[in-house]
Amino acid sequence: MENILFNNSASFDTLKSNIDLLKNSSQSLIILSCDQNNYDKDQFDLMLKDINIPVIGGIFPQIIFENKNYENGDIVISLQSKLEVNLINDLSKKTDELEDELEDVIGELDNNTNSMYVFVDGLTKNINELISSLFNNFGLNINYIGGGAGSLSFEQKPVIISNNGLSQDCAILATSKNQINLGVKHGWFEISDSIKVTKSKANVVEELNYRPAFEVYKEVVEKHANKKFTDENFFDIAKGYPLGINKISGEAVVRDPIIQENNNLICVGDVPTNSNVNILGGDLNSLTNAANEASNEAFADNKESFTLFIDCISRVLFLEEDFTKELDIVYDKNKKLVGALTLGEIANNKKHYLEFYNKTSVIGNIIE
Repeated sequence: MENILFNNSASFDTLKSNIDLLKNSSQSLIILSCDQNNYDKDQFDLMLKDINIPVIGGIFPQIIFENKNYENGDIVISLQSKLEVNLINDLSKKTDELEDELEDVIGELDNNTNSMYVFVDGLTKNINELISSLFNNFGLNINYIGGGAGSLSFEQKPVIISNNGLSQDCAILATSKNQINLGVKHGWFEISDSIKVTKSKANVVEELNYRPAFEVYKEVVEKHANKKFTDENFFDIAKGYPLGINKISGEAVVRDPIIQENNNLICVGDVPTNSNVNILGGDLNSLTNAANEASNEAFADNKESFTLFIDCISRVLFLEEDFTKELDIVYDKNKKLVGALTLGEIANNKKHYLEFYNKTSVIGNIIE
């Protein structure tokens, strides 16, 4: 029997049928579903609560199957290892207590734990605090892969899938015996000098170099893009010009400005006060080359069961029809490729600090 079932239409009955086909031969399930399916939440909750094995996943702007991306449909993935699942609720209300909660609900990882799947409500607060707490508790002894669920409407709603049903303002953490080899690259390059973040609150950047953030951003971007911002086109231009938080080692961590409000830049993910950022640009070659490098990293040892591709939805919005070229680079017809186009990506590779990324390609070679 196939261990991955794909449905490219918004058919709840087909999703339920695919789950029924796989659940009796599986130890756990991962479900990746599209926001535009618009399934009835009560129906979805009843179905999830009826699954008698661990189930995790999320609802995303789009999903990936083989070398195509889809705005409708679902993917159900069978795992032959039993996931240990924990749900962190009310994430937006938690900061300092997150480390203690993780220690209480997960405790010590046993020696057979090799990886953790992390799916989070991509429009909630304190995602960076969650990621820091995961790193502080569990370090780089395991690999992590996951991303932010949610809608391109930027309306927060229940998007995290678990045996409890659909939830919002939460994260699902699932430890696994699976080995996951990871590749992480973004391909964006600097188009500005280093800029100091002189005032910010979580994901809201208020000042850059002691000036209103949007004023500084606007000056650089309008000159480079040869376009003018209006009241209606902020995201259309900004999708090609993220912020890059400078790191001592490794690539800059990318932050996606999605809304301009009162001269502030509202991003997906936190931008710390006193950090240094550059405004970034990209093109087809730089982004597809990055995806290729990430793929090569993930498949360095040639072992594989299937490929989980966590990629940013804003790369689709930026590349438009050329996004198929990125998928063609990653896809190998001899390997099963599934994935989600997310609001932020979560990964490490046992070498670098665990991060919540934006506009970044994360490729996981899942070895069962």
